[in-house]
Amino acid sequence: MNLPNLITLARLLSVPLTIWLLLENRFEAAFWTFVLAGVSDAIDGFIARRFDSRTRLGALLDPIADKSLLVGVYVTLGGAGHLPVWLVILVVFRDLMIVGGFLLVQAMAQGMRSEPLIVSKLNTAFQIGLAALTLAKLGMRLDPGVIFDVLIWCVAATTLLSGAAYLIRWARALAGMEQIS
Repeated sequence: MNLPNLITLARLLSVPLTIWLLLENRFEAAFWTFVLAGVSDAIDGFIARRFDSRTRLGALLDPIADKSLLVGVYVTLGGAGHLPVWLVILVVFRDLMIVGGFLLVQAMAQGMRSEPLIVSKLNTAFQIGLAALTLAKLGMRLDPGVIFDVLIWCVAATTLLSGAAYLIRWARALAGMEQIS
């Protein structure tokens, strides 16, 4: 357990706090907790790369912390009517499909690349942007105007594209058409 992993663990432990703040309608505090979690993600990654302290645990824990926070925030905001329910279902389904598909391919094949696709990174950036904008809108009474709707559709489009890209990657891996390492 090194410093980047401890920071990642703290981010994972911030998930219940963020959800509780949302459920208590303490949106400004939830916004700043979300922002702090994002900053901690950048810091732990920087430390791990800069000081060559990357670990297998960190490689597994980091995306779990990131996805737990995003899914928790999306489900809570969707349940409260602040995000479209159809979008929340799409985002959560894609994440569950990715985890399930990864585990399936790992069980059936020799191994598989685990680095995210570019479209997946773009999707995550849009998801973070939409969550942060929604929290800022609620906590600071910000009026994002049309940007809110544009981000909703960007999240939806990149979620679909990313999900399809992973399905293609797994089909190729299972068919032996893609180098797996």
